[in-house]
Formats: sequence, structure tokens, C-alpha cells
Amino acid sequence: MTLHLVKLAVGVEDVSMLAERQDRRLEEARANGQPVRLRHLTRSMPRRADEIVDGGSIYWVIRRAVRARQRILGIERTVNDRGQPRCAIVLDREIVPVEARPCRPFQGWRYLECAPPDSARANGDVLPEDMAKELRSLGLL
Repeated sequence: MTLHLVKLAVGVEDVSMLAERQDRRLEEARANGQPVRLRHLTRSMPRRADEIVDGGSIYWVIRRAVRARQRILGIERTVNDRGQPRCAIVLDREIVPVEARPCRPFQGWRYLECAPPDSARANGDVLPEDMAKELRSLGLL
């Protein structure tokens, strides 16, 4: 069974800001002569890493709702710039919008077994998030 992670995107206002932040990190890595791979460092190594790498994604919580996902390509042990042990979650560059699902704040990451479906916006149908929220509150979406 495929397992996913859910993680807060701290300080991120929308999906485009998440993409810009990740692009900036890739450019910094390229400029510093480091491998150009999209990695997210976290303190804890998932015990169920094999289930996550087998088709799992990281679901990003933005403005108190799960709003986007990225496929997880690998999970590795590494160290941060201070030499402290960390877990590196290697991500696909494609960010896929998902149907917004409310989520309370938490620290670190959590396992996510029941993931929200991809948004219609991921298929090219663009519906502004505010309008989609209003239509959902009226029971029309």
C-alpha cells in the first residue's frame, strides 16, 4: 500500500510561492556546485520509508489546508550545514495542485494514508481558489 507524507509549508502563501522557493534553492545549489536535486530536509527519518518511496507523495499544507503534492523519489540520511543528522526527502520538481482539504497546524511531518484527489486545475481546468472554496461551502463542488 502506498503511503504519503503531509508537511506544513511554513511561510508559504500559495502554490506558486512554494514553486518559487524550490526553484531558488535549486539555483543556489547549481551556483554552489552542489548536486541539483530538490530535497527537503527534516529531523526525523520515517520508519515506513519503503512504503513512501513506492509511489508516495508529500502533501503540502499551505494556509491551513492541504493544497499541493509532489512525488517522493527517495529518502536518504544526510547532515545539515551544521553537521547534524537529518532525513532528506528527494522530490520530483512537478507540483500538482490537489483539492483543498482543511488541516490543523502540527510540527514535523505526518503519515497520510487517505490523500485528497488532484484538483481540476491539475488537469488544465482553472478555477480560482476563492471561487472553489465558496462553491464547496454551498455544496456545489
